[in-house]
Amino acid sequence: MTHPRLPTSGPGTALRLRALDAPLMTTEAANLVVGAGGTVTFPAPAFLIEHDRALVLFDTGFAPRLSDDPVGYFGELADVLQVRTHPGQRIDRQLAALGFDPEDVTHVVLSHGHSDHAGGVRLFPRAQLLVGPGELSWSRSPSPASARYFRWRDDLEPLAARRWTTVESPVHDVLGDGSLTVLHTPGHTPGQLSLVVRLPARSIVLTGDTVHLREGLDRLAPYPHDWDPRAAVQSLQQLRMLETAGHTLWIGHDPDDWARFGPLTPHS
Repeated sequence: MTHPRLPTSGPGTALRLRALDAPLMTTEAANLVVGAGGTVTFPAPAFLIEHDRALVLFDTGFAPRLSDDPVGYFGELADVLQVRTHPGQRIDRQLAALGFDPEDVTHVVLSHGHSDHAGGVRLFPRAQLLVGPGELSWSRSPSPASARYFRWRDDLEPLAARRWTTVESPVHDVLGDGSLTVLHTPGHTPGQLSLVVRLPARSIVLTGDTVHLREGLDRLAPYPHDWDPRAAVQSLQQLRMLETAGHTLWIGHDPDDWARFGPLTPHS
């Protein structure tokens, strides 16, 4: 496997990156990484990237209804997963607290269609929506083992008439200046995407669900219900190469990364 060649189209950098505060859930670690032991409490964040000519979201978290009414949204799973959230974690309210309106968001890069990543997409009517190849079809008609992770009718079907930008190439320069680079890292789902954010001080790779916990990267161990486990391991190897090349990985669901980078902490 070769190292992904990132764009050299310009010296652009984003101004800052931050994770929005996120609901927490608890489950057996083996539900996130094959062969893992113990339990894990993990976040389900969205990420906000400020650029001098764009405002970009990488994922949108759960639908706002989860934070307003976890039991109404999840049913008995709210207790099974020990969901911890509150209304202030709605993505629209967090953006407002930062001085932004949903209409200010220019781009939404959707790592994939699972409900903990795609639930808030409907809130951003003016944003260009970027998605990986085959992802919308898979979200509409997933395998039986994966179906419970999608809420097609609630999250994505209302957007079927919107113009989606499908990232067909392995590497895509979002703004044309090298500051934000989408990588196609399939395996978890067909269209799983990661995002390389070039900041003034460093480059951070937002992995989406290409990997769920650091242990999965260390052992090259995939998620138990990946669409294509072999492709998933190849994408894990790709992330390893990026880290070896000096990029910082931010594994969105990993609790240690959550503690290290911090919710709402600006990185530049």
